Amino acid sequence: MQMSLPHFIRLTVVFAVIGLAVAGCGRKGDLDPPSANATKGGDISKPTKQPGTVDKPFILDPLL
Repeated sequence: MQMSLPHFIRLTVVFAVIGLAVAGCGRKGDLDPPSANATKGGDISKPTKQPGTVDKPFILDPLL
């Protein structure tokens, strides 16, 4: 199967755009350091709520 140059370039651009879209998914910002309560051996199963954050439901929450 012989692929012409414009077809190859178009295919490369499509895969690059898909790769960038997938790489852009996720949460923005730096990783949060562990809280002081979790390092003291407290109840680490429940994360502490940071002030000023709003718990917004996500479509995949029921799966967790």
